[in-house]
Amino acid sequence: MAYNYDLHAHSTASDGTLTPAELVAHARAQGVDVLALTDHDDVGGLAEAARAAREEGVTLVPGIELSVTWSHQTIHIVGLGIDPDQETLTAGIARQHAFRAWRAQEIGRRLEKKGIGGALEGARRLARGEIVSRTHFARFLVEQGHAASVQEVFRRYLVRGKPGYVPGDWATLEEVVGWITAAGGQAVLAHPARYRLSASRLRRLAAEFRDLGGTALEVLSGSQARDHAIHLAQLARRCGLAASRGSDYHGPPSPWVELGRLPPLPEGCTAIWETPGWTGPVAA
Repeated sequence: MAYNYDLHAHSTASDGTLTPAELVAHARAQGVDVLALTDHDDVGGLAEAARAAREEGVTLVPGIELSVTWSHQTIHIVGLGIDPDQETLTAGIARQHAFRAWRAQEIGRRLEKKGIGGALEGARRLARGEIVSRTHFARFLVEQGHAASVQEVFRRYLVRGKPGYVPGDWATLEEVVGWITAAGGQAVLAHPARYRLSASRLRRLAAEFRDLGGTALEVLSGSQARDHAIHLAQLARRCGLAASRGSDYHGPPSPWVELGRLPPLPEGCTAIWETPGWTGPVAA
């Protein structure tokens, strides 16, 4: 049996727009057999998702997407097959939450200074979980007519050099991979082609990630162009890493990304679900 794996998706526990149960139901409707819920720096949606997955007949992989500061840049690491209650991981999550809370206040302060009032309160209103993210600020600014789309808000207000930009001060790559492996999970470098890295720096990142215990590169992602897949598959093979596949789905407001709607991994890849540490079902 060939399974449809989608190993990167978000719910209202972070910056997605579907509740964990709604996300699982939508995954089933889209023909996803194996779904990973990977909310940003949070595992609060996993229990609800697990209950829904049992009812819907979807295999849920408990996951998380953790933010890292590497070489003065923010990158994301997905953890798959984690124990969400493991102490090392929960302590790390608490640390990420503390920075996120401070950053949200600072974004609100900086936008207020530029004449955009009520942004922090508006972002908090739109956040349905514990996480207040830049995406919630972006949705508020669209709601208030400051931009036509979330993408425009990021370009005009929330990236480096813009009024609401706050530099990341996240955990290190070594720390985050350590948290994931301590929790029994496999670490995946999320959407590698999305980072503004030269080919040599991306190779350096992938090699360092592997040496620290990372398992896979996200070769196929809904948040990077599909024509990057062949290059990323080659990079994964070169570095001795497996390949993962995930839509990075955030909900219906982003219709260009859909659960389960990704091509097969390129030939020659070792899929993460074929590695010794994998605990979910394996496609025949």
